[in-house]
Amino acid sequence: MSTSSKIKKGIIYLCLILLAAMCFFPFLLMIVNATRSGVEITHSFTLIPGSNLKENWIALFDYVNLFRGFGNSLIVAIPATILTAYFSSITAYAMAVYRFKGSAWLFKIIVVFMMIPAQLSLIGFYNLCQKLHMVDSYLPLIIPAIASPGTVFFLRQYVQATLSKALLEAARIDGAGELHIFHRIVLPIMAPGIATMSIGGFIGNWNNYLVPLILLNTPNKMTLPVMITTLNAATDLQKNQGAIYLGVAISVVPILIVFCFCSRYIISSISAGSVKE
Repeated sequence: MSTSSKIKKGIIYLCLILLAAMCFFPFLLMIVNATRSGVEITHSFTLIPGSNLKENWIALFDYVNLFRGFGNSLIVAIPATILTAYFSSITAYAMAVYRFKGSAWLFKIIVVFMMIPAQLSLIGFYNLCQKLHMVDSYLPLIIPAIASPGTVFFLRQYVQATLSKALLEAARIDGAGELHIFHRIVLPIMAPGIATMSIGGFIGNWNNYLVPLILLNTPNKMTLPVMITTLNAATDLQKNQGAIYLGVAISVVPILIVFCFCSRYIISSISAGSVKE
């Protein structure tokens, strides 16, 4: 390797290290502030941990039931992510492989729906849930995950780029049905794309704040992000600053676990592909 190549490689590695440090810095600051008091957070900036972790923990549980919030968020996030992954993958496969009348227009409609902000339909969605007697229920937070235009768009492009039609024809010649082909051949090939979109889907459902805030009325049914924001509504906001940081830090843990798990799965699936047993 020449000297210029080594210099270029070193510059690239240095830039990546700096970028990783910039991404990690907010998490480090969040963890540090979770151990400091509200007065310390307001009046000074430091990366040295404080000694108010116990006080912040007590203040946090005085206002919210953190474990109940965890359970409520999991009840919403896990089924919604599974529904998004499965139904989006089977829809994307059908749109990528089969040609039927109106398929091009259907794909254009999906692209248009991707461009419409979800907040525009919030009032109509609430009225629909009210007429169906689904207010203060988890169903409106889970069932709409079946229709995810962004995930369908991504997986359709992924299928077109990775799936060989000769593999499908060979399976059909062997007598395999369409559903059997999808579950045994296509899903393993789509696994990296599904895992990638599942990370974003889980994070979106876990951090969802606006819709649960509007639809859920019972305090014990509220998800974790809604519970944590009740600390902001407390009378002594400065005192609760450390508790807020602690609650946010704890709420990030499931997201990191899902990301680490799916990242490993993506790497293994890239090499395994359709021959994975």
